[in-house]
Amino acid sequence: MSELVQPQPTERPPRSRRAELLTFLVLAFGIWPVVAVGVVGGYGFLVWMLQIIFGPPGPPGH
Repeated sequence: MSELVQPQPTERPPRSRRAELLTFLVLAFGIWPVVAVGVVGGYGFLVWMLQIIFGPPGPPGH
């Protein structure tokens, strides 16, 4: 019976501290603020569209 040979995972060199810091800064001050503004803006747009379709909240007839 032949032995199953499993491929060895290729080892990646450890990331340098500078590359890790740069990645953090890009995420923290670049990507996440854009995502946050997009989510809040999308929610506001959704509420606006729903109010156009169904009217503003509150008791009817005022």
